[in-house]
Amino acid sequence: MAVLVNFKICDNAKECGGIDVCPTGALSWNEEKEIIEIDNDKCISCGLCEKECPIGAIIVAKSNEEYKKIGKEIDEDPRTTKDLFVDRYGAVAISDFFKIELEEIKEKTEKDCLTLIEVYNPDVVECLLRSIPIKDLTKNLPRDTLFYKAESYKIIDEYKITELPSLLIFKKGELLGHIDGYYTIDEKEKVISKLSGIIKNK
Repeated sequence: MAVLVNFKICDNAKECGGIDVCPTGALSWNEEKEIIEIDNDKCISCGLCEKECPIGAIIVAKSNEEYKKIGKEIDEDPRTTKDLFVDRYGAVAISDFFKIELEEIKEKTEKDCLTLIEVYNPDVVECLLRSIPIKDLTKNLPRDTLFYKAESYKIIDEYKITELPSLLIFKKGELLGHIDGYYTIDEKEKVISKLSGIIKNK
């Protein structure tokens, strides 16, 4: 019948799995506006996009009544995009402030303070709502801890990374350790525990 997207919890990313599986182009990416667009004249209510969305932001309505009901629920959703668009581990970088080039890693990690650098592949990112906010990962770390994100399309042997994304932990130019692979927000405590363990053991 028709598809709706709750943009209050959708990161509106080009890499949307719903776009990839849509057989008719009802969901598409507008390169100029940089947004996901919906053309319900093309929707056949197959439900593939809804199944593909890991956070439930895409919903397929099977009747006009259901479409109105879902639309009303989205309008009344108290969440806001401001809550969504914060930098997160394993997701695309939101703030340019955190972005650095790979060549800058050595320079950025020479300071006395703890420095975390996330190396990630921009072509393989996860939904924001599913990913761990950086502020949650660093909340128990010293206040002067620095954090940066660097893009890479391949594993960097120099840092013994086995999987992207990878969180590199440095102090005074020394690599203390790293955490490889993607972790969902449900696995936040596991990552925090690993991070604490690396820091305490050095």
